[in-house]
Amino acid sequence: MTRERQIIIAARVASMVFTPFYLPILGLIVLFFLTYLSQYPPSYKFFVLAVVYFFTILLPTFLIHIYRRYQGWTLLELGTKERRIVPYVVSILCYFTCLYIMEQMHIPYFIRSIVVCALVIQIVCALINVWWKISTHTAAIGGVAGALFIFSEVFRFNPMWWFCLVLIIAGMLGTSRMILRQHSLLQVVVGFVIGFACAIVGILYL
Repeated sequence: MTRERQIIIAARVASMVFTPFYLPILGLIVLFFLTYLSQYPPSYKFFVLAVVYFFTILLPTFLIHIYRRYQGWTLLELGTKERRIVPYVVSILCYFTCLYIMEQMHIPYFIRSIVVCALVIQIVCALINVWWKISTHTAAIGGVAGALFIFSEVFRFNPMWWFCLVLIIAGMLGTSRMILRQHSLLQVVVGFVIGFACAIVGILYL
């Protein structure tokens, strides 16, 4: 296997491992382990994570996979600007459903705010995608960075090591998207900035 082939495979693996759908789960893990929310019973935390996992990862991934197979497209072909509209709509509807269920279950605001943040990022990226292709991968990791920044101020914990880890992942992910020729450097950077800003607005003002 050539070195170029290895780099491409590594980029594809990074893109799959750090899919945008993982934003809510990562945010909840930070909340459940670094803040006073860690005092919740393990069974309750597991239940919340299971609900969020189903509606923000499992269900949208399954539906988008079915749609892609029906159209006969590869993952790279699905990544074109014109073909991303339906996946955006699917994920947004799944996120709305997740929020509705969490609200009916009276799950605390700061837990729901993670999903709100992810939903805002999805909507903003979908709107921008009408005119210009943007990286939802880096928007998602930017959302994690923004949420981490806000929660560290609200709950008074030191986010330095976590923040460094998120930035390393963001750099690796952005590089992977460019290696796969899915995005330009500008699209990757703008995606991260938009995700960071949406997380702050979503958590503080929505």
